Amino acid sequence: MDAAVVAAGLPEGQTEAGFPKPRHSAGAAATEKERKVAALAARLSPCVVTWSSDDATGASEATAARARGQFAAMLADLGAHGWKETTPTEDVRMENGGVYVMATYKKRGWILNARHSSMQGWVESTAMATKESCFDSLTDEETGILEDVD
Repeated sequence: MDAAVVAAGLPEGQTEAGFPKPRHSAGAAATEKERKVAALAARLSPCVVTWSSDDATGASEATAARARGQFAAMLADLGAHGWKETTPTEDVRMENGGVYVMATYKKRGWILNARHSSMQGWVESTAMATKESCFDSLTDEETGILEDVD
């Protein structure tokens, strides 16, 4: 993923193993559900690689267009490195003038979901690769925990 990010000219240093950091911690005041989600995420972290970039600093139309182009370049680089697109990528125009794009790729037992969103003043791109075999071994209870995550 790092190579695709760099080749596309996207911000470096935002690729990490594991799930994205939660917006709040599952500390002592956490609910039982939050503790279960945190424990499951910790167990599955070796099976996940994420990358994200966002610009909420009043991104201009030119910034949004450049970010969309960089996102397309990242997807092209993934394809050049053997990732197979499983769902055709399509730009969906939103009512507010923004764009939403989602792409799914597979390679050697990994699934990569990439998403790009832009709207007035805000641009975000993310990618998450998950190892299928790790998720194939989940119990029904663990699958239920993941399905209930907001």
